[in-house]
Amino acid sequence: MAETRMAETLIHPSAIVEPGAEIGQGARIGPFCLIGSGVRLGDGVELKSHVVIAGDTSVGAGTVIYPFASIGHDPQDLKFRGEDNRLEIGARNRIREYVTMQPGTEGGGGVTSIGDDGLFMANCHVAHDCRIGNHVVLVNSVAVAGHCVVEDEVIVGGLSGIHQFVRLGRGAMIGALSMVTADVVPHGLVQGPRAHLDGLNLVGLKRRGASRAEIAELRATLSRLHDGSFRARAREMAGAENGAMVQEMLDFILGPSDRSFLKPL
Repeated sequence: MAETRMAETLIHPSAIVEPGAEIGQGARIGPFCLIGSGVRLGDGVELKSHVVIAGDTSVGAGTVIYPFASIGHDPQDLKFRGEDNRLEIGARNRIREYVTMQPGTEGGGGVTSIGDDGLFMANCHVAHDCRIGNHVVLVNSVAVAGHCVVEDEVIVGGLSGIHQFVRLGRGAMIGALSMVTADVVPHGLVQGPRAHLDGLNLVGLKRRGASRAEIAELRATLSRLHDGSFRARAREMAGAENGAMVQEMLDFILGPSDRSFLKPL
């Protein structure tokens, strides 16, 4: 049986698109996909096959989702009582096989959001009420628990777990097989079964064009922060004339969070 053509949109005849779903121009929906009535697919979205998208879920233009991904189903939270919630996925993401992404809950604002240009490798999980930034990479089998904040350009190594309510600052790198139970400062390098801070993510900083002077200033800042309470030290340093990256780190530390920070062993 031939594919159905709808204004340059291709929908395989075995796919089910429920009434009410919005499908953008040039979208491609492969075999055996199921698209719920509250779903909105942007222009050029591609669903390879066997993808299920449910709930009040939007998927940004150019995003590609691979087989057996489960997107937008009810959150895995015992407090969820069927309240209104949604999942917002940005543009140009690559969401690989068996990835699960779930909408928010009343206790977390009702929204889970995913930024643009991310790579979510096979078997990753993004739980309810998370805020994931742009250019984020979650390697195979990473699990991000509820209410987490993952800022732009973070990379999380394979088989790692991020504890609920944890924040990962911009440009942080999490080594494989790490269990992250506290906040990670921007550009921090974290690793270990019970992860600890192991300096700066130098590879990421160099890739993003950070100068030697900026890296040296960040190193000096981390060294001062280690000596006592992160927040107390950050308050002392906040009034100085700091470079942009150092100020970003201090702002992150002084930002709203009830969790502590990972520190060196």
